[in-house]
Amino acid sequence: MASIPPSATKPEGKLGRPASRAVVIGSVVSVTLLAWVYLTYQAWAMDHMDLVDMAMPGIHAWGPWDLALVFTMWAIMMAGMMVPSVSLVVLLFARIQHQRRAQGQAFIASWLFLFGYLIAWTGFSLAATLVQWGLHAAVLISPAMVGTSPLLGGAVLIAAGIYQWTPAKYVCLARCRSPLSFLLNEWRDGTWGALAMGARHGLYCTGCCWLLMLVLFVVGVMNLLWIALLTVFVLLEKTLPRGLWISRASGGALIVWGGWMASIALA
Repeated sequence: MASIPPSATKPEGKLGRPASRAVVIGSVVSVTLLAWVYLTYQAWAMDHMDLVDMAMPGIHAWGPWDLALVFTMWAIMMAGMMVPSVSLVVLLFARIQHQRRAQGQAFIASWLFLFGYLIAWTGFSLAATLVQWGLHAAVLISPAMVGTSPLLGGAVLIAAGIYQWTPAKYVCLARCRSPLSFLLNEWRDGTWGALAMGARHGLYCTGCCWLLMLVLFVVGVMNLLWIALLTVFVLLEKTLPRGLWISRASGGALIVWGGWMASIALA
């Protein structure tokens, strides 16, 4: 592991020149906004299919094109939801790179770290696409991408709630909540090192949030309100001082909600 300049790890340290900060912040904001523009349009188009041709799969058996459309939707949605929560890590990575360049060491652009992070969530998007394909084939999800089985929906909610209390969740959440600790322990030099660090951090975040993302199959994959709520929740869970308790409280709420949904299905 290469050494990180001590000045880069101080809370009061600066990212670098204002222009450098603007580029990093602008890039993060741009990726997030573009993703949300896409999601907003897709949600609007789904409600106005009589007015526009929506680039989404139909009710027939899916082919390669349908899978590509759903995969694209998930990948962009994960970018819009998860980039805000990784922004602090990207900014810290950029600060460290600025300090290393000032010391005459090789400079690696922070977008490589972000790209690696998104690679991990792209892998999740592929898995989510395959799950949605299976639900579609089994007629367990509507054309509006909402789960049609209350029993299955209840099971997903209960599973997501239980996971919020597991050691695996706590380990992954701890990595996400400690950007400096992560970089100190996982630092790798070079272009591939930045990609690897980003992908590894993305894997921790995926491990932290993957079951929460599956809740969208219950409330609606293109439900903008729930997409926004989950985005804010993930951000708060990773940044607030009481993030662990937020995770536990949400787990309890999900278990109760899932149990209620399942009981209705079995009544």
